[in-house]
Amino acid sequence: MDLRVIGMISGTSYDAIDAAVADFSLDGETLTMTPLGLTSMEMPAAVRRQIADVLPPNTVSLEAVTRLDAELGRLFGAVAARARDETAGGAADLVASHGQTVFHGVDDGVAYGDIQLGNPAWIAQATGLPVVSDLRNRDIVAGGQGAPLVSILDALLILADAPTRGSLNLGGIANITVTGPDGVLAYDLGPANALIDAAVVEISGGAEGFDIDGRRAARGAVRTDLLERLVAEPYYAAPAPKSTGKELFHRGYLDSLRAGLPEIADDDLVATLTELTAWVVAQACTRHRLTDLVVAGGGARNPVLMQRIRDLVQPCAVRSVDVFGLPAQAKEAYAFALLGYLTVHGLPGTLPGATGAPVGSILGSVTPGPRGWQLPPAGSQAPRRLIVGDIAANLGMPSDQAG
Repeated sequence: MDLRVIGMISGTSYDAIDAAVADFSLDGETLTMTPLGLTSMEMPAAVRRQIADVLPPNTVSLEAVTRLDAELGRLFGAVAARARDETAGGAADLVASHGQTVFHGVDDGVAYGDIQLGNPAWIAQATGLPVVSDLRNRDIVAGGQGAPLVSILDALLILADAPTRGSLNLGGIANITVTGPDGVLAYDLGPANALIDAAVVEISGGAEGFDIDGRRAARGAVRTDLLERLVAEPYYAAPAPKSTGKELFHRGYLDSLRAGLPEIADDDLVATLTELTAWVVAQACTRHRLTDLVVAGGGARNPVLMQRIRDLVQPCAVRSVDVFGLPAQAKEAYAFALLGYLTVHGLPGTLPGATGAPVGSILGSVTPGPRGWQLPPAGSQAPRRLIVGDIAANLGMPSDQAG
């Protein structure tokens, strides 16, 4: 059955809410996804402050979490309704919302839970559509890390018949999907923009949220004394699959590693954190003997970071996911549209072993729309291949999308 899905996400940089619309059609083992475009709204400054206030290592009240859950639900609902009207031609079948992650719980390498805010009832009420949400916890219950969930899109679209190709996403956290000896392997590498953004916010007093075009990194010089401390982080040596987030990589973490060092100039700090991200990526490319790296996410718009990655991963080729028919800034939103499609067809959204779970899982919970439940019956054949159909002309990204 054909289905039009709105996939939504606000990533670990929480700078914007993205809603990507796609049509899906399954023919045997081949699933065709036709992207229709992206609607994006910059996260209001007041809400960004609310999100920052509930993130680790802050202590937070249940009242603050409840208020933020409702406020994000209203915002996600407004963006989804815009996407339905402006991009989907006024008609869609389903919304799949990742929401805003505020906590990802991991103890000794084992994930035990994940909290995303953005109450789906608000989205269902605003759009009149059923909503798939809470997509990570089913994988965690099955023994996985609950991240990165984009791995199924990577496996079906990017890694097919390319065992030495990797798919990299540079959001707040960098994650990669590769073909391992036992099948697809997907895990978080470490910080992509998380520490860079934290430093820029501190340096600018909140006037800047990220290193625009890598300008600060370009002006700065890498401080090897700080870099040596950064790369000694035990997480990098832990076996995959594994996951992390701002529970570890936050401003307090950075402050602790700077303690006792000679004063570090602002731009030198940003240059050093940019080098760390490139180093983390290069370690993975070497470990998995990659010859081809396909990149997406906000960090792909930082030319200094991308050049350092190219320098460090040589002779591995570095390309944008655009060559596969998806815009680099919208890949995750389209991935969640795919997950929503799979969920309502009763199909697993994870691959056995990819995130650590021995089995694939049907992900998420479904909130019915105001007019009830009108979704396809479960039981379709799981796709083995994803192709991108004709792409609409409105795939351009808004200028405020980064980080």
